[in-house]
Amino acid sequence: MKNKGKVCDICARGPIQIRRVSRSYGSGPNLLVIEGVPVVVCQSCGESYLTAETLHELERIKLHRRSFARSRRVPIASFG
Repeated sequence: MKNKGKVCDICARGPIQIRRVSRSYGSGPNLLVIEGVPVVVCQSCGESYLTAETLHELERIKLHRRSFARSRRVPIASFG
């Protein structure tokens, strides 16, 4: 996902930056963690959001999770 010359969809300014994050969906035995999700971050207004393309891909991964996911043991900690 290239961001050169792109502006923020919220404030119509920029510049924007693409950051890769992990997102989790579900809980317990249904927990799915998707790594490397591209999030758009506006350097002007501070908003962060997912593009429609990214949302569609996340839905596709969740729908076909058996094809994409590998099982790993993950320690869980709570903040606070």
